[in-house]
Amino acid sequence: MTRYIALLRAVNVGGTGKLPMADLKSICEDLGFARVETYIASGNVAFESKVAPSKVESKLEARLLEYAGKPIGVMVRTAEEMRAVLKANPFGDAEAKYTYAIFLDHSPPHDALDHVVGQSHEKMSLGDREIFVHYPSGMGRSKLKIPAAQTGTARNMNTVAKLAEMASKP
Repeated sequence: MTRYIALLRAVNVGGTGKLPMADLKSICEDLGFARVETYIASGNVAFESKVAPSKVESKLEARLLEYAGKPIGVMVRTAEEMRAVLKANPFGDAEAKYTYAIFLDHSPPHDALDHVVGQSHEKMSLGDREIFVHYPSGMGRSKLKIPAAQTGTARNMNTVAKLAEMASKP
């Protein structure tokens, strides 16, 4: 069994995509995932499965479409990958609550940061399948737009650390 973290995009944020975490847990259990555990109301779930990551993602997306009546993006990472994201954070000296990993389905284009608009004091760096951003004044105040991150989902490093811990439970 592989330990996974699924990150749902645009769930319970700004009044859109309402999905109670109890329902998310039930959906995962109905799909045959084991040891299901959610974290905060923004669409984070840890579980175990024998299924490959791409199948986990497609099965969960299909079930969420059925549940919500609209597509809900899902990014899946293994426990090892989540720990690697935490370790790869290039802004480790910055406050974790102001530093984000934007999770993507694929590697960001090498020129992804050349196309940003609205940058002020934010710092950015590309990861394997993430874009790291430090928002010194907070994400909510930022005017930064990263076209390559449009279909991704962001988690601050406090959340990434908690998810890595959850994924690493024996």
